[in-house]
Amino acid sequence: MEKKERVEFILEQMRLCLAVKDYIRTQIISKKINTKFFQEENTEKLKLKYYNLMIQLDQHEGSYLSICKHYRAIYDTPCIQAESEKWQQALKSVVLYVILAPFDNEQSDLVHRISGDKKLEEIPKYKDLLKLFTTMELMRWSTLVEDYGMELRKGSLESPATDVFGYTEEGEKRWKDLKNRVVEHNIRIMAKYYTRITMKRMAQLLDLSVDESEAFLSNLVVNKTIFAKVDRLAGIINFQRPKDPNNLLNDWSQKLNSLMSLVNKTTHLIAKEEMIHNLQ
Repeated sequence: MEKKERVEFILEQMRLCLAVKDYIRTQIISKKINTKFFQEENTEKLKLKYYNLMIQLDQHEGSYLSICKHYRAIYDTPCIQAESEKWQQALKSVVLYVILAPFDNEQSDLVHRISGDKKLEEIPKYKDLLKLFTTMELMRWSTLVEDYGMELRKGSLESPATDVFGYTEEGEKRWKDLKNRVVEHNIRIMAKYYTRITMKRMAQLLDLSVDESEAFLSNLVVNKTIFAKVDRLAGIINFQRPKDPNNLLNDWSQKLNSLMSLVNKTTHLIAKEEMIHNLQ
């Protein structure tokens, strides 16, 4: 069996497995395809079919970062790049899914790489939305909904919406996840600029109840996205990470050496002044 025929056969197996909702088998079968095959000529249709099937699979898994990568592969396909409407829809999906992905080093790196795409200039609303998540400032969910809600969910004649935030059960779930990403972004900003903050003040900045704020904070701490300790009795959150004893000792030693060096230099200068005055 030729390589192309083999890939077609595997893709059909994936399609049938997805049709009967056998996601585990689909995942296993998908690993039989080496994506380098899609770099060969006359494989664009198979490439698009493969990545669309992978998107369906990862939609079920809720793996937003993987979905973003799949849409990026579709976006980079020459036949998609040749049609303005198609690449714009693909790039919009890339932006939305990278924002929906929980923050980690890989997600952060991908956000900055996507931000450098010059074609974002042609979909300014999505460019501005992505910029909000790379700017070290707090966001208000109500303001984001007011500025971007209509564009993201309904679109316009010039810029049709994607199906990411459609009025379906999956779309509503992703819309809720977007709100969660906004809250998590805001907590990370607080951890960067505050050393201590009261639970009440944090809840006020997040537009959430104290219990909801604590739940989000706990989740970020468990995932090691930020460091925080909560004094429940005082109602205070401490974002300051305790210093390692060895580093603390090294800092003290360095500062002590610096102080002694300054004392020696001062003593030398005083002795020099006394000698000059004695000569006079």
